Amino acid sequence: MDMQQLTLSEISRALAAKQFSAVELTQSLLGRIKQFDAQLNSFISVTEELALQQARAADERRASGESGALLGAPIGHKDLFCTQGILTSCASKILTGFKAPYNATVVEKLASAGCVTLGKLNMDEFAMGSANESSHYGPVKNPWNLARVPGGSSGGSAAAVAARLLPAATGTDTGGSIRQPAALTNLTGIKPTYGRVSRWGMIAYASSLDQAGPLARTAEDCALLLQAMAGFDAKDSTSVDQPVDDYLASLNQPLSGLRIGLPKEYFSAGLDARIGAKVLAVVEELKKLGATVKDISLPNMQHAIPAYYVIAPAEASSNLSRFDGVRFGYRCENPVNLEDLYKRSRGEGFGAEVKRRIMVGTYALSAGYYDAYYIKAQQIRRLIKNDFVSAFNEVDLILGPTTPNPAWKLGEKSADPVSAYLEDIYTITANLAGIPGLSMPAGFVDGLPVGVQLLAPYFQEARLLNVAHQYQQVSDWHQQTPAGF
Repeated sequence: MDMQQLTLSEISRALAAKQFSAVELTQSLLGRIKQFDAQLNSFISVTEELALQQARAADERRASGESGALLGAPIGHKDLFCTQGILTSCASKILTGFKAPYNATVVEKLASAGCVTLGKLNMDEFAMGSANESSHYGPVKNPWNLARVPGGSSGGSAAAVAARLLPAATGTDTGGSIRQPAALTNLTGIKPTYGRVSRWGMIAYASSLDQAGPLARTAEDCALLLQAMAGFDAKDSTSVDQPVDDYLASLNQPLSGLRIGLPKEYFSAGLDARIGAKVLAVVEELKKLGATVKDISLPNMQHAIPAYYVIAPAEASSNLSRFDGVRFGYRCENPVNLEDLYKRSRGEGFGAEVKRRIMVGTYALSAGYYDAYYIKAQQIRRLIKNDFVSAFNEVDLILGPTTPNPAWKLGEKSADPVSAYLEDIYTITANLAGIPGLSMPAGFVDGLPVGVQLLAPYFQEARLLNVAHQYQQVSDWHQQTPAGF
């Protein structure tokens, strides 16, 4: 048995059957990270000591008769979740040396479920980007083709799981940052409903859009992790007090009678026709499993990108104002006065993309422009939400491509940020409306993975996981491994 190639669910069953211990598994994966990560650059910190300590504790808990699905399961955290005593950098220079004094709720919940943290994963700086190229620690490479991007901002999480350095990892999704890298690296990733998973201890990018979720190889693994991550948290004012479904129990429900909507806007200009064909092939398989299909329209989708790139930077400009070189993180050398300290610490500490978005956001919030841009964007947001609400009166699920194109070459879009922004066209709307979305593997184009996106009404994560799991029973895309890993 090759421990390193097992999924989370297989690991869980093997640990319960005592085929190996959590310590053996952890050591094996730490060795694998040392062997391969230099090619990928997916980790910012490897927490070897902590991992072995947590693995020993998990083995002891199992020995004393405890059984939990995640007891001893190895994971990694995107480097924007605060982890006590460990560097939490958000892949930025400005948080150099910042060790969080506490654990984020997600980190806490997974640790108490018995997960073993192998390290913190690379990402776009402050989660701003679709390619994982804006990281202060350098770009992450896609294991399917090392000359291409893994997607962003959770690119480190996606690359590490796709290259089998980890069975699963946490990510966050503000405009597609879980789903897009999942699509570009052949993984399953879910963005839950806004408020489903606690945001406490997550370093915010855009507070009304950010949501944490899992990245793994199968829908079953995502269900396992989400089960432990979801739930109300009194510390987070945006958390929703709503019972958590049993995600594992609903995986095996038949799909007979499931109504799938295909938005005509998803299949228009801008989509690579080969990806469109892969998406429709998935639809055919779902029909065989009992689903029915209906053409629908989401008329306001065309306005999603402009609205998102006003709202998200506006919130970022306000959230990132706390990084000033005074209380923590990077501080410029020999400031002349307070103004110089602020200007230079922020000027030297933030990367180009982050500065770009802070400037855009500050502009959109400034007097004279607030009504023209920010208010207008919020009105469009409401129209997008209404589109989904009326679509879900007719269908149970919306299906389409996750990305318009396969993974592009590293550096290809660096000079033209807007062309990178357009890669989020299908994912952004779910964040603006707050609905859950999932991306799952749907095949390959030119040897590069392609993802299909499923969207459901509020708090219907179980439905998304169920459909993805049923599809993964009749397809093997999700089992394909990148050559060399």
